[in-house]
Amino acid sequence: MNETTLRLTLGLEDAVSMIQIAQREQAAYAQEIISIYEKMPVFEFNHFCFYAYDSARLFERVLEMDPKTYFSFSLDAPDSFFYALYGGMAALYESSLKLVQQTSTVTAAVSTETDVNVHA
Repeated sequence: MNETTLRLTLGLEDAVSMIQIAQREQAAYAQEIISIYEKMPVFEFNHFCFYAYDSARLFERVLEMDPKTYFSFSLDAPDSFFYALYGGMAALYESSLKLVQQTSTVTAAVSTETDVNVHA
């Protein structure tokens, strides 16, 4: 709109792109997948804010820019964008939970192992 305000327009194809990226790089986006799936219903799906729960990396990846560099921005997207995105995140939700749990288990094991080595 001007140098300080940005209007973003996304469509169904952008939701599909986000889902494909999330699926290909699921380990990197697992926590965002979980957040989007769990929080979208709170926003009645089509009012979802990617920045409300630190779940904007995937959104910014599809944009190929950081909208936070603008003073303000608005997002125009059809309901199909939000519902398709939710469906994609729903499909990846269970496996993302497992990835996060596995990562937590490995991190805890490494931390415990490190603690044991420090005291030995």
